[in-house]
Amino acid sequence: MTVDTDSPAQARSAAPHAPEPPTDPDARKPSAADGTTGTTGSAATGEFEGFAGVHPDDLPDGLVVADETGRVVCFNAAAARITAVPVDRALGHPLDRVLPLEDLKGRRWWALTDPYGGLATRRGQPERNLLLPGGREVLVSARYVREHPTGPVRRVVVSLRGTEARRRTERSHAELIATVAHELRSPLTSVKGFTATLLTKWERFNDEQKRLMLETVDADAGRIKRLIAELLDISRIDSGRLEVRRQPVDIAAAVGRHVQVHTTGGQSPDRFFVRIRPELPALWADPDKIDQILGNLLENAVRHGEGTVTIEVAPVRTGDDGEEGTEVTVSDEGPGIPEESMGRVFTRFWRGSKRGGTGLGLYIVKGVVEAHGGTITVGRGPRGGAEFRFILPVGTPAHLI
Repeated sequence: MTVDTDSPAQARSAAPHAPEPPTDPDARKPSAADGTTGTTGSAATGEFEGFAGVHPDDLPDGLVVADETGRVVCFNAAAARITAVPVDRALGHPLDRVLPLEDLKGRRWWALTDPYGGLATRRGQPERNLLLPGGREVLVSARYVREHPTGPVRRVVVSLRGTEARRRTERSHAELIATVAHELRSPLTSVKGFTATLLTKWERFNDEQKRLMLETVDADAGRIKRLIAELLDISRIDSGRLEVRRQPVDIAAAVGRHVQVHTTGGQSPDRFFVRIRPELPALWADPDKIDQILGNLLENAVRHGEGTVTIEVAPVRTGDDGEEGTEVTVSDEGPGIPEESMGRVFTRFWRGSKRGGTGLGLYIVKGVVEAHGGTITVGRGPRGGAEFRFILPVGTPAHLI
């Protein structure tokens, strides 16, 4: 290992239950009770133009509103996009014709829910998957607006959302389950096989054979433990519950420890070049998570890269206010990462090569760095290999500032 420290740096019922429109001209006026106060006319969305400066077309989800007669009075741009129904073919038409929704069993949804003629205590319908003509799925929820708790329905407000985001999440979960099943199968098979063999045939093996089998069981058990830890980290990152317990961290010493782990494990000390720039700011971070970041990046460089692995630690100024921080760069001299793949490096299950791994390490690294308020990037190193650079703010606790 070479060390350099000198350089700077998202109704009307099909059954005829909707009441006749009121004869009182004031009965059609928007009121605070139905949530339409402050709206004005609009050709695109009927009498609903906006509330508090927000136009229905500004909403990311589809919005469809039907009046007390069951006719559509608002149909925003997102609803038109999701349903492929033009606005002029929706406004003024019966809700059940504009949205001929069916459930997954092929039953007509408006006939089932009957918003205008159903129970007077119903306030709406929770979100569920329904089908538009052609079998296209859409997420639909509805709210029944009444002037009195058990009074007649004055408006039916329907929210529409596409299922693309949910599909992506489901695919991601399916991939995660498949990966976990694959990664657990091999070590668990080994652990089960060796322990069963030792339990049934203990006397047949000498001490050296027993030690070899127990070492294999221990290594595979460690692999299972690391995988479970990765899954817990992913769960915390995805839910925003990753905790950072800050304390002073000597990041230069942490780098040295990780390099030593690799050299002790058989890597040549000459493969590592460490450059520590002077005047590093005091860093407050979670030492266990800093070890996790460094461990993943160095393991990635050693396993997938070639040549010398260079680790550089330097002071840096971040943000418009020039906040102090620490920059760590890890690069190698291997083939690097293809340009078209760089945007996917920090996503789940990305693998740069076929040399094993779950494809979760860099996803976790990015989550841990961001939990510290930092940033991480990937690019091509000066000698052509992959270069990962992460920056951590000083992170001094408020009571010490």
